[in-house]
Amino acid sequence: MKQIYGKQNNITDYVLGRISTQNRFFLNRQDCILVDENASCCPRGYIATITTKTETKGSRPIVTVESVSDFVEGDVVLINKKGEVIFLFEIRSIHNAIFATERCNHRCIMCPQPPVVDEIDKTPFNLKLISLIDKNACEIGITGGEPTLIGDKLFDLIKQIQKYQPKAAISLLSNGVKFADKSYAMKLALCKHHDLQVDVPIFSDIADEHNRIVGAKTFYKTVQGLYNLALFRQKIGIRIVVHRQTYKRLPQFADYIYHNFPFVSQVAFLQMETTGNASDNINEIWIDPFDYNEQLQEAVNILDQRGIRTYIYNAQLCVLPESLWPFAQNAISDWKDTYLPLCNDCKLKERCGGLFESNQTHHSSHIRPYREN
Repeated sequence: MKQIYGKQNNITDYVLGRISTQNRFFLNRQDCILVDENASCCPRGYIATITTKTETKGSRPIVTVESVSDFVEGDVVLINKKGEVIFLFEIRSIHNAIFATERCNHRCIMCPQPPVVDEIDKTPFNLKLISLIDKNACEIGITGGEPTLIGDKLFDLIKQIQKYQPKAAISLLSNGVKFADKSYAMKLALCKHHDLQVDVPIFSDIADEHNRIVGAKTFYKTVQGLYNLALFRQKIGIRIVVHRQTYKRLPQFADYIYHNFPFVSQVAFLQMETTGNASDNINEIWIDPFDYNEQLQEAVNILDQRGIRTYIYNAQLCVLPESLWPFAQNAISDWKDTYLPLCNDCKLKERCGGLFESNQTHHSSHIRPYREN
């Protein structure tokens, strides 16, 4: 998540609020954080103020930052006791997500966010966060960790989104294991959300290979979870992170998906983010994305020609063959999306997904600026 570091005064606990960029009187500002570069104190009614003034006064929460240019009316931020301002919802972004939990029942070798074992229940905080998010939000993700580990509280989050953001689509990222319990899958269906998709990562058509990659013997539970979700007519997406241990069988895996999960709404092939566990296991899993273009092309063709909507996430257009450009999507969160200096002269930069900030040292050697003749 995007963070800005500042100097705080009078903050003894975290402050969660919606950004307001105009100091004006209105009745419902008790959940608002005023952003005013000229403010020297926190006006009555606001829960905190963010300013550029180094000399501040008063006994109410205030944070001094270098610039307020990153703040937009309607953003939702958390200010902690260190003076760090963490953006939890950005009104201009299409990549906003609720982190249901940092716990997980998998230990994937390429996971960019290794799970924790114990944590305080985040649900009360997340319910409050959802209530602050703009009512016209188009899409909200629910992710983790593994969101289903919070049990039925997951459905409380979904219902809260239905209440406060009735237009928003929901993308639920889950390993699918919990949905092997038919009653749990039925509870998701009973939420009756108008546009919810469960995105489930699977990494091989061979059970032992998938289990080794995720660090748990759960392949058949994930498969059963997919069938249960389909039974209750839930939208399903399959995600495949491509790396050295998954790329060789992409065509066979695509064929397996078509024959066993023809009901899925989409399949996405993801370029790897090289941080967390991926960084620790980099020698075992890194491969230049250019080197698996042949397998990726064949897999995409197998699915696309059979009517399954197919995407490629996190890839650079110059690394892909032009035949795959129509499938490429910009799926990297704004706050960790970047480009190499040589990309500045590229004619395709606006269309390209760029690369993860963490991939500065591990990226394709075939990245080149595209120039029209």
